[in-house]
Amino acid sequence: MLKTFTVEIGERNLIFETGKMAQQANGAVFVRYGETGVLVTAVASDHLREGIDFLPLTVDYLEMAYAAGRIPGGFFRREIGRPSEKETLTSRLIDRPIRPLFPKGFFNELQIIATVLSVDLENDPDIIALNGASAALEISDIPFQGPIAAVRVGKLDGQLIVNPTNTQLKSSTLNLIVAGTAKELVMVEGGAAMASEEEVLEALFFAHEQMQPIIALQERMRAEIGRAKRPSPEITPDTALIQQVMEAAQDRILPAVSIKEKQARRKALENLLEEILVNLGPEYEGREREIAGIFHDLEKTVVRDLVLCQKSRVDGRKYNEIRPICCEVGLLSRTHGSALFSRGETQALAVTTLGTVSDEQRIETLTGNTFKAFMLHYNFPPYCVGETRMLRGPGRREIGHGALAERAISQVLPSAEDFPYTIRVVSEILSSNGSSSMATVCGASMSLMDAGVPIKAPVAGVAMGLIKENDHVAILSDILGDEDHLGDMDFKVAGTEQGITALQMDIKIAGLTREIMAQALHQAREARLHILSRMNQTIARPQSTLKEHAPKIVIMTINPEKIRDVIGPGGKTVKNIVAVTGAKVDIEDDGRIHIASPDSAAADQAIRMIREIIQEAEIGQLYHGKVKKIVDFGAFVEILPGTDGLVHISELDRHRVKKVTDVLKEGDEVLVKVLEIDRQGKIRLSRKAALGENPEKVNH
Repeated sequence: MLKTFTVEIGERNLIFETGKMAQQANGAVFVRYGETGVLVTAVASDHLREGIDFLPLTVDYLEMAYAAGRIPGGFFRREIGRPSEKETLTSRLIDRPIRPLFPKGFFNELQIIATVLSVDLENDPDIIALNGASAALEISDIPFQGPIAAVRVGKLDGQLIVNPTNTQLKSSTLNLIVAGTAKELVMVEGGAAMASEEEVLEALFFAHEQMQPIIALQERMRAEIGRAKRPSPEITPDTALIQQVMEAAQDRILPAVSIKEKQARRKALENLLEEILVNLGPEYEGREREIAGIFHDLEKTVVRDLVLCQKSRVDGRKYNEIRPICCEVGLLSRTHGSALFSRGETQALAVTTLGTVSDEQRIETLTGNTFKAFMLHYNFPPYCVGETRMLRGPGRREIGHGALAERAISQVLPSAEDFPYTIRVVSEILSSNGSSSMATVCGASMSLMDAGVPIKAPVAGVAMGLIKENDHVAILSDILGDEDHLGDMDFKVAGTEQGITALQMDIKIAGLTREIMAQALHQAREARLHILSRMNQTIARPQSTLKEHAPKIVIMTINPEKIRDVIGPGGKTVKNIVAVTGAKVDIEDDGRIHIASPDSAAADQAIRMIREIIQEAEIGQLYHGKVKKIVDFGAFVEILPGTDGLVHISELDRHRVKKVTDVLKEGDEVLVKVLEIDRQGKIRLSRKAALGENPEKVNH
């Protein structure tokens, strides 16, 4: 039976419908906001998946072309296949806040599918899908420690607004997606136009207040129509085994976790675990995974105790201390810009490539095709963590990290009018021990400046961590991979000296107060300014000129009516310009022509050729023309490409001419002057009027 639940958010109704669609799923809701509608289903298998110690959760967000009344592009005309970047990022957006909210030991296969069935031009389906995922889990029999809700926060004319429309977002100085429970924030994702820490903090807690009605509505849904939850897995710890593992490891695990180098630390811990498994193996055969789990729990306890009680980090740093930084630019001679950024054992090589408008990325979306002039791609090869694996295409992690860094950098890029290039930055992670996405931000900023891209300000990023036990709190700057894995928060903040441009936060615990958040943001600002100062010692501002091998782009604007003349029949004219000059010519519908060439002389030649094509005859001007046709009453002379006029027999010479051929023949070069251009565009020329004129005054 159809049940409908409605709550007003941002002056629009957020509507949850259930009982009508997908009734064989464990939980299903159809969520509408404006004219955008998303069907979200949650299904879990009835049995535990054997041989694993993690939650096998899969989240798939699908944008169906029919939702916008479109037929998908491509050969097969189908949506299902390789997900788009938008689909991948939204799937991660749903996964991150719900994953920590399942009971320990729940290892059943679990799948969330969010299908966009209808979309308008103003309400993005991502927030709707995330709220729908929580609601579908709430009313299902799947054990879920929610609900959660999510809102988007914007800022217009100094005022915070909830769930701004796509039109409003174009003028907004904030674009934050915030998810939380009734009491806590659990996830933040977004960007800002150099916002202050106070602005961001205010926006986060404004969001938490705005999401409360959505949470209350889901609690009502569960009370009215929710199914009885499956019993949570019962985990009875084997105290005897735990004691034996602790006794075997307790004297040696602290020295192991205190080794500063990542690989040496990992090796010491692996050797210790292997020794314990050998010693306990005969007595606990078949329980190796359980022993390893106890060992890793002990490692977590030791590291957290080291931080909170002994005020020391894994590598011996203070809470707010940044690892040693080393920067270098211009290390690749043939690229348009390059930078190597190293922070501790994390190292990113960022390479900038400049292209023309034809290099823009075309993106097929539900609302139509868009073009993207800035791309930042993040690669995480296996060698960067000392591993071997098959090289595949970018996964969700690579796409997510690249999108975060791209968001941070995009706020400082010049406009297309000021810098008419397509820009691609590739970050190759050469070594990783925490916060490679923020190293990407730093490397990309320096690489762009090395390439001569006039960015508004350098950008740096830092990953913050948190370890909290009761009232003991440690906020850690520039966290290591182990501190991320064993800590309670991963908070990435990127920005300039003026303010924040991007942030991402995932919280694993309750009790994150406004004071803790304020301290984390303040400490992140101090870290960011320190990193920027080190970057500025290497390169503080963009290079004044582009690199030798970078394309030189000139934009000229012509009358749109002349575009077909420049292109020529079947593209013959523009192809000839490219063939003769070697320059790349891109023509837009509004009359703008982008001319790109590594050789400025070639670009100048292409400009001259285009100007010759588009120039128009002027009365009183001299032209070198070519006789195209002889008739009894005169000669037709081409004075410009595709433009000719008539020299009447009476205008051939100062004396009377009996036959045109006595003076001119087809193919002759002749100096003429324009006497008249009538309303129909017909041109009257004179050879007689040009006699005695200075040929240096000629236009062509």
